[in-house]
Amino acid sequence: MSTSTTASVSTHILDTSVGRPAEGVAIELSARSGREADWQTLGGSATDADGRCKDLPALPAGTTHVRLDFAVEPYFEKKQADAQQDAPANRDSGAFFPEVAITFAVKPGEHYHVPLLLNPFGYSVYRGS
Repeated sequence: MSTSTTASVSTHILDTSVGRPAEGVAIELSARSGREADWQTLGGSATDADGRCKDLPALPAGTTHVRLDFAVEPYFEKKQADAQQDAPANRDSGAFFPEVAITFAVKPGEHYHVPLLLNPFGYSVYRGS
């Protein structure tokens, strides 16, 4: 929840290769106060069955930049292993991008919803609502 002195962040992931939410992706949240400041890791969580991460830590007052680190390689490895149990595939396992780091600027009092559209060979992000 944002306040007049802090911003807030939420995210979700859609696996566009199957048109479904990406469950179980670990996400780490970091913040800094100014472009030259060091990153402070605030904590993390993982996406639920709807691909949403509902319990990211609150941002400290004075935060100007946020980074979301998505650990997507384990998600794709599990997805590939599950698919091979049903029918062996002749594809590369895992993902081309083992992790996705998204960095963005924030202002106090604003909420930032940053969805990740993901597939094994690419991704896209945007500021949602």
